[in-house]
Amino acid sequence: MTIGDLIRLLSDGDFHSGEQLGERLGVSRTAVWKQLKKLEAMDIPLEAVKGQGYRLTMPLELMDGRKIVAGLSRQGRQHLARLFVEETLPSSNEFIRQRFAHGAGHGEVCLVEQQSAGRGRRGRVWSTPWGRALMLSVGWRFESGVAALEGLSLAVGVALARALERHGMRPRLKWPNDVLLADAEGGLGKLAGILVEISGDMGGPCEVVVGMGINFSLPDGFRAQIEQRVAAVHDQVPALSRNQLGVELLDELLPLLAGYESMGFAAWQEEWNARHAFRGCEVDVLRGQQRLVATAESVDESGNLWIRHSDGRERLGGGEISVRGRT
Repeated sequence: MTIGDLIRLLSDGDFHSGEQLGERLGVSRTAVWKQLKKLEAMDIPLEAVKGQGYRLTMPLELMDGRKIVAGLSRQGRQHLARLFVEETLPSSNEFIRQRFAHGAGHGEVCLVEQQSAGRGRRGRVWSTPWGRALMLSVGWRFESGVAALEGLSLAVGVALARALERHGMRPRLKWPNDVLLADAEGGLGKLAGILVEISGDMGGPCEVVVGMGINFSLPDGFRAQIEQRVAAVHDQVPALSRNQLGVELLDELLPLLAGYESMGFAAWQEEWNARHAFRGCEVDVLRGQQRLVATAESVDESGNLWIRHSDGRERLGGGEISVRGRT
């Protein structure tokens, strides 16, 4: 019995006694009780009524690999080698890197309900409640080398924005790897982070893992623990299915990866700039302990961000640089 097995039973809207759950899952009532306590500790809303049993007050939609594969377009499916759905992992990016280490990985996708050691850019921790985010990693092998992959994380942001816009959302892109969305109060909060990890030669074959974490439905208590402003898909589209967005995202992302070596970021530059969150706005540019106030301009064909400040214009090329909107 796993947490996912229990959630599937409790998400049907009916009450289930501990005895019934044990029979369905093939375990003792004591084992069921221990798992129910885990659900409570994970902030999964559980309702208990004496004489009736247990149910989830807000059913959770679990990721369904078969449903996602079946929903892909022909173009998306032809680029997919294999899709994994895991309940818990230290990191979905690490999972795909291990697949590469065993001679696989290319065209493979890993979806995970919760990560215990998920990472964002600059080594930051990416943490979300169980089943409340869309977290995935995609592996791809490129032949042209690292230099041909400039701007890839920005293009991935455009792919996600396209998928969200199908449902009436208006995401904004924050250089170099964040996707923002208006939250329940109308301010821009971080909806998603993108982490692209590359291993290989500058001019030869390389292996890439594209990781994404998208907030879907965040409890108020969890939001209160986060230092920055955050947003979630269900702030704007409460009925949107995680599996449906997963289908639409992969339909955008897999063809993007398949054609990126030949097209490069120039094919995505105009779309990125059209969704630029801070174009023409004052921003703080953070480099280590240094802070610079500048005006953000556009990104160029290589994905570099141009800024303007008292000493003139400057091009930012990623690395250990962070750009934040000024409040």
